Amino acid sequence: MKVILVVIVMAVLGAVLMNFTTIKNMLSDKKAKASIPENMSSKGSFFDYKMNALNGESIDLSKFKGHKLVVLNVASKCGFTPQYADWQKFHEEHGKDIIVLGFPANNFGGQEPGSSGEIAEFCQLNYGVTFQMFEKIDVIGANQAPLFQWLSKKELNGWNDKAPTWNFCKYVINEDGQVTNFFASGIKPDDAEFMAAVGL
Repeated sequence: MKVILVVIVMAVLGAVLMNFTTIKNMLSDKKAKASIPENMSSKGSFFDYKMNALNGESIDLSKFKGHKLVVLNVASKCGFTPQYADWQKFHEEHGKDIIVLGFPANNFGGQEPGSSGEIAEFCQLNYGVTFQMFEKIDVIGANQAPLFQWLSKKELNGWNDKAPTWNFCKYVINEDGQVTNFFASGIKPDDAEFMAAVGL
């Protein structure tokens, strides 16, 4: 009986420590960033991909050629969800030159459980989102969408190996479709380093 009790206690402690480590890593990484090195060489570009919008329409990402882009992995039930308002404001002020693209994902804490219709309704009703939103995808893990594989694998994009660590991470894409910067969840549009990365 004592052995069973010890095993149970050890299992519980292990689970608590694992969750603590995950949370600690997420919080310490919330302002992580990376930027493109010189002499970078990638396989393809962001513009090689097609993704489905929330309404099911297939969008060829090459339509955004010639613009800087900010790619967000988003969620509706996250502590960072109020950033929708920040990015909507950014879109309204700079959307002609710097395009915001939102990719819902349920990979972190199950914080995006809704359907495409529910996500669209939530974003519109709560934050008036008008920037381009896409269907829910996996941004990490075994079923990671090919676009996010390209964004987060340096053997594909040429330098960046940072995948999203939580909801509302950001990739900056230049006019040629190359990743130039990665910012983690805590970075907002008015952050000085982000503004410098997009030329503001």
